Amino acid sequence: MIATRVGRTDPDPAWVTPASMRRMPDALTSPQPFTQRTDPAAIEDLRARLRGTRWPDAPEDAGWSLGTDLDYLRDLVTYWADRFDWAAQEAALAKLPRFRVALGGLGIHFLHARAVAPAGPVLPLVLSHGWPDSFWRYTKVVPLLTDPGAHGGDPADAFDVVVPDLPGYGYSDRPAGPPLDSIAVAGLWAELMALLGYPRFGAAGGDIGSHVSRYLALDHPERVVAVHRTDAGVPVFTGDPADLAPEERAWLDSAAAWGGNEGAYAAVHRTKPQTAAVGLNDSPAGLAAWIVEKLRSWSDCGGHVERSFTKDEILTNLTIYWLTGTIGSSMRMYRANAAIPPAQHARRVEVPSGFSLFPGDVVRPPRAWLTRTANVVRVTEPARGGHFAPFEEPELYAEELRAFFRPYRTAAAAG
Repeated sequence: MIATRVGRTDPDPAWVTPASMRRMPDALTSPQPFTQRTDPAAIEDLRARLRGTRWPDAPEDAGWSLGTDLDYLRDLVTYWADRFDWAAQEAALAKLPRFRVALGGLGIHFLHARAVAPAGPVLPLVLSHGWPDSFWRYTKVVPLLTDPGAHGGDPADAFDVVVPDLPGYGYSDRPAGPPLDSIAVAGLWAELMALLGYPRFGAAGGDIGSHVSRYLALDHPERVVAVHRTDAGVPVFTGDPADLAPEERAWLDSAAAWGGNEGAYAAVHRTKPQTAAVGLNDSPAGLAAWIVEKLRSWSDCGGHVERSFTKDEILTNLTIYWLTGTIGSSMRMYRANAAIPPAQHARRVEVPSGFSLFPGDVVRPPRAWLTRTANVVRVTEPARGGHFAPFEEPELYAEELRAFFRPYRTAAAAG
């Protein structure tokens, strides 16, 4: 339960750090059901801040060329303040089987949905999200994976699905000390899957979740039967460029160009996240501007964000960030990941690996790079979808996972 109160002079009001989300003792190793109920006063405070937004100026006809389009943002903020029904969204999220458990001294929030009427071996699957979201990324795809027979699929493809919030994201605790990197999070997820009774399992993810899934396969190969990713991350290569194939060199160049044009957010996250966090944690309009620009530019929406996300969907993601006060802690993970030694990036994944490269995603790798870095058994290029494919195109994403993991179900059951 989220107990909330309003206190704008309080640097850490209780509705930002709910009592049910305070640090959990290590002794509490049994998952506890999690239900969120936001105090109406927290929503009234949010609406007041939205209505009191001090808007910046913008050049005429700037559109999205300088960042978030001001006209679009004004419309979204007005809707958030006056028409968005958080209580309805919260009730929908509450229908999902959600839990909290102590791992490594942190309270970890996760969704755990078991297969419905399976017709064969059930494969446990841990799905890892990235930035700027949370377990929200997978909310549409969970029923398609746990009950494929009810959604036009084969009941034999059913999964037990586990979707944790990364530490510092969503309803998981914010680390009080240094942020955790993807390697440490992978260790937590291995511990979580063991706690849930899954000695062997599949792993999948995108964005930071792609890195977490990669390190699960690298550091726990005896437990991960196969790993599926929607990207290979931003490339890190410290060898001789002459050893790369031409398409790999071209990809490195394009990734560097993308970083120069689109990577300002990541530079802030890596270097000075606390500076940005002060404004984003205080201004919901600023938070919206920071995140919505990425939802638009990273999705397969053709420049029209509403083609991939409804206002209610966007605002559900934003309201989770706002109520949990996790924008700063989510950004700090970039700093932790930037400190991962190059030798870790050079390791090759030997666990069977699959990639679904959606057309609207960013920095899409060539096949030569994938085979250099992983034991690739399947690469596909779906017709639609972008960086947030599980949310943008849940049916396509679910079918990608069903097809890729089909040969590994017996191996997981035997484990």
